[in-house]
Amino acid sequence: MITKLLGTLFLSILFALSAALAYSGYLDNKGTEYADQALGRALLAFGIARGLNGVISVAQGTEVAVQPAGIGVNFTPGQILDPVNDLIERFSWIMLAASASLGVQKTLLLIASWPYFNHVLSAVFAAFALLVWAPLWRSQAGRFLLRFALIFVFMRFAVPLMAISSEWVFDEFLQPQYQEATAELEATAQNIGRINQAAQEAITGQEDPSLLDKAKRFYQSAASTFDIDGRIEQYKAAATETSQYAINLVVVFVFQTIVFPMLFLWLLWQLSKSLLRLGRPPH
Repeated sequence: MITKLLGTLFLSILFALSAALAYSGYLDNKGTEYADQALGRALLAFGIARGLNGVISVAQGTEVAVQPAGIGVNFTPGQILDPVNDLIERFSWIMLAASASLGVQKTLLLIASWPYFNHVLSAVFAAFALLVWAPLWRSQAGRFLLRFALIFVFMRFAVPLMAISSEWVFDEFLQPQYQEATAELEATAQNIGRINQAAQEAITGQEDPSLLDKAKRFYQSAASTFDIDGRIEQYKAAATETSQYAINLVVVFVFQTIVFPMLFLWLLWQLSKSLLRLGRPPH
């Protein structure tokens, strides 16, 4: 009997504090702020992915002409990046999906902070307090209203708490991985861009119709062969780095926008059910 009364008292205090917190807007403001930060990171990663896709497409379309022994051969060293380009395409779609997920979270935050939602929440809490402390009504109505109030609390605070907790997890565990991956992918995009620029300059030099250029062409053909080998090695290194850091970013955003929210909401719901058992009125 004493345990049940203490449980009811605990729930009454909890609901009163929840109503005050709802009207203060503190969790809503923090949740929106953190959701905006996460959305900005996702959009930045999406922009990096599209930029990588662009420079890789240019690399794949750049042909280098070599004429060993007077026989013309065209090479496209950038084709070695084709598997990476497929990965970046999928990576960009994942970043777009993560951005959409965070946009949905912002919408849910806006709905949860609707003023009339707070009014209904306060009315439910007041009715619960009256019923659970009135002996004649405690048995049936109090049990129903407790369940209803807990559902309302879950709906009102689940998304703000999830956004705040998700940002804490990011700051504590995921931020170094995110910063390293984005910096390296940006550097890789710039590196591939420089390789593409060098290839374009080489092509422009090959198109020079001067007699001196024709006289040197045989010698340059042999040198170009080694240059193509070096360019292929550069593309291979860029491909390895791109794959590694793109996958790291996928892990960060899949965990923050899918895995952690589902786990957090499940744990919060289990806690709500435990509170329901705690405040169950005595028979």
